[in-house]
Amino acid sequence: MKRSAPAKINLGLAVGALRADGRHELVSVMQAVSLCDELELVDGAGADEVVCPGVGGENLAARALALLRERSGWSGPPQRLAISKRIPVAAGLGGGSSDAAAALAMLAERAGVDDRALLHELAAQLGADVPALLEPGRVLARGAGERLTALPRSEDLYVLVLPAPGGLSTAAVYRRFDELGHPRSDAALDAVAADLARNLADGRALPEPALLANDLEPAAISLDPTIGERLARLHCAGADHALVSGSGPTTLGLYAGGDAKTRWEAGARSVAGALAVQAI
Repeated sequence: MKRSAPAKINLGLAVGALRADGRHELVSVMQAVSLCDELELVDGAGADEVVCPGVGGENLAARALALLRERSGWSGPPQRLAISKRIPVAAGLGGGSSDAAAALAMLAERAGVDDRALLHELAAQLGADVPALLEPGRVLARGAGERLTALPRSEDLYVLVLPAPGGLSTAAVYRRFDELGHPRSDAALDAVAADLARNLADGRALPEPALLANDLEPAAISLDPTIGERLARLHCAGADHALVSGSGPTTLGLYAGGDAKTRWEAGARSVAGALAVQAI
């Protein structure tokens, strides 16, 4: 069984206070893009195994397999999940989360578990980006990423993804955000969510510029000052907007409008190391 796991970008990210469960309230439009990892699930031997060459440490996809087995009670044969990475690691692009979402969906299909509510519950336990990537597209995410509202898709959004030489820990960026002390109130988050839903109800490529702000950007820049230089390169490459993706350190150049594709293609030629992707 094979499946693609797309990266996501955040079209705006408003962040509230730290909750009692250790997560933050947030509002964001999570948009899947055409940069994908490739996964293959086959019967294995001994125990479930996740193989991801070149990537060490704990793998969220392995937790997804274990969690689904535990909650569904499925006792089928050991599974071997092979992941071919294309999405940069620790980059704010949701690569690990997308792999975990794909692993949940693949094992559920293999086990005959047809329970969307259960998969969503397990995805929410795994991380803020995982629920939105169970059915990749464009969604408005609330809470800690578990409250989702589907939005009309737009195929007219073109993106330059500019990875950083190193990664940033999501937890470290959120800690710095807390230290900087500028969370949004619940009322402010509600207002952002309403504005985003209204702006994107007709399937347009991008919301109003003010709604594209990423509240984690100052925290990410304080941990990796080179982010500022990459944002400037994207602005110089004709992007309508340049911002940090998620918790960073990846930066994004967004292109929309009638001449977006032409400007995006020119930008891709001018920015060394940039990946040219589209909304899906």
